[in-house]
Amino acid sequence: MARAHYLLDNQQSEAGQRFDALGTLFNPSTFRHMGSMGLSPGWRVWEVGAGAASVPAWIAEQTKGHVLATDIDTTWLEAEDDGFVVKRHDIGTEPAPDDSFDLVHARLVLVHVPQRSKALATMIDALKPGGWLLVEEADPGLQPLACPDDHGAAEKLANKLKLAFRVLMAERGVDLSFGRKLPRLLRAAGLVDVQSDAYFPIGGPAVDRLERATVEQIRQRLIATELATEDEIEQHLSNVATGQLDLATSPMVSAWGRKPS
Repeated sequence: MARAHYLLDNQQSEAGQRFDALGTLFNPSTFRHMGSMGLSPGWRVWEVGAGAASVPAWIAEQTKGHVLATDIDTTWLEAEDDGFVVKRHDIGTEPAPDDSFDLVHARLVLVHVPQRSKALATMIDALKPGGWLLVEEADPGLQPLACPDDHGAAEKLANKLKLAFRVLMAERGVDLSFGRKLPRLLRAAGLVDVQSDAYFPIGGPAVDRLERATVEQIRQRLIATELATEDEIEQHLSNVATGQLDLATSPMVSAWGRKPS
């Protein structure tokens, strides 16, 4: 996947703010799932589309084993020294770097990959027999509003900008209903013991930080496509800064399954 295709470019300074906020919001759930699979010392783990260091660093601390973190853009990984290996890799077009992982994990990756079916197959191919796949993807279609309590002008503006954001994503081939498909896709791929759940936070400083960083990243595209005006964006960011908006993320669907032994 070319960087130009990706709406939220890792080269932008706001990307680091987004990664921090996403880690605060979703790492606890991700780590809980990994723990339930038996993550332990000696495991070999591939973190696909890692983005930043928080997830692979935590995995490395738990496993003391071989942890590989890959991304098409390793800007936020290369300066880290947290016990994991960093490699540039395009999950949509390139083969797996190895085929003996105990766990392969991807979060907020496949929806942005045009060749997502091929990418899923590549990750499964990389598992050793009995190995686990954990895929976590947002599903904006399940809950399309930035403010589910759409009662005032500030909330309605937030929801207008969220809809505009999703228009931009859809134009780039993002499947806005991909998350709900994960359990079926994992079973169809031959995985066993498939389970899933979904989680999304409403309100709080981390959600506000994520919203500000995301809006700043797409500001110029919103204006250029006339999906929002500069005044609307400034008003929304001012509303977010008050801390009085009960902003929500899209539901994060987590699905996991095991490769047959």
